Amino acid sequence: MSAQVAVVGSYNQDHVWVADRLPAPGETRLGRYHTGPGGKGFNQAVAAARLGAQTLFIGALGEDPAGEHAMDLAREYHLAMRVQRPPGEATGSAAVIVDGQGRNQIVVAPGANAVLSERFVRGQAEQLRAAHVVLTQLEVNTAAVETALALARSAGRITILNPAPVDAGVSAIALSDTDILTPNETEFAAVLAAQRGGPVAGEGVATLGDDELHALCRRLGVPTVVVTLGARGCFVSHADGQLRGDEATHYRIAGEAVEAIDTTGAGDAFNGALAAALALHPGRPFADAVRLANRYAALSTERPGAALAMPTRAEFQARYGG
Repeated sequence: MSAQVAVVGSYNQDHVWVADRLPAPGETRLGRYHTGPGGKGFNQAVAAARLGAQTLFIGALGEDPAGEHAMDLAREYHLAMRVQRPPGEATGSAAVIVDGQGRNQIVVAPGANAVLSERFVRGQAEQLRAAHVVLTQLEVNTAAVETALALARSAGRITILNPAPVDAGVSAIALSDTDILTPNETEFAAVLAAQRGGPVAGEGVATLGDDELHALCRRLGVPTVVVTLGARGCFVSHADGQLRGDEATHYRIAGEAVEAIDTTGAGDAFNGALAAALALHPGRPFADAVRLANRYAALSTERPGAALAMPTRAEFQARYGG
């Protein structure tokens, strides 16, 4: 059976330290430690699968215990896997520091993710062309990302690019095969600067007027841009004539009231949930999918971890119904 959502992206083994506050440069702080599965691609795939979408993860793992752990987890989550195992490359890893307010600092060592090959992704063309939605990010080789988007777009599938992390290929990535771009504030400013020389700072994005922010989104040439704004919710911008069932070209959706303890995987939760909603409910207005994704991401911050923090469909329905 074909996947409804295909995610091309990264797997990282997360090493997480929790302290009362983030350390200053040169400072040592005491805290608590745990490890678990992460990586933007894997987090997003788990989110989509837990919401009930038949999901395929395409990525790269090392021939090491962390890679085997990822394969075991995928079976547990009923997540289909197509995985390249490049010789001599370790499974990706990430160091995550979380403070008492749920804010985080992250450093990623890409390992096998960095060499996910264009050829390997082309080998998954049949699966990518059959999926309803193809979602990818920038935590793997940029050529592999562009290949996945092009294959899906050529078959008329919905393509979503989450341009994260911000320092990984933003200036090099082509946006021509992207239907929906999903940056956060910092990523939006970086993409705008790299692609169009945009004069906006990340910290100021949320405070821009709706018309001004919509005009900046339209400069990117992508049919739909969704800027996630953390606790402030998100902003949606459509090109004229491509409203995806919505009534307006641009609008905001407010943030949800939650007791956040860890925001590490919130952006990934949003993207995975958005892809799942679009695949599972193709006839509904786009705003419905964004509202679901916004709520799902908020709920994910109420528990620690990344992939393991993704709520199940039952947990989501218990909070929000539907």
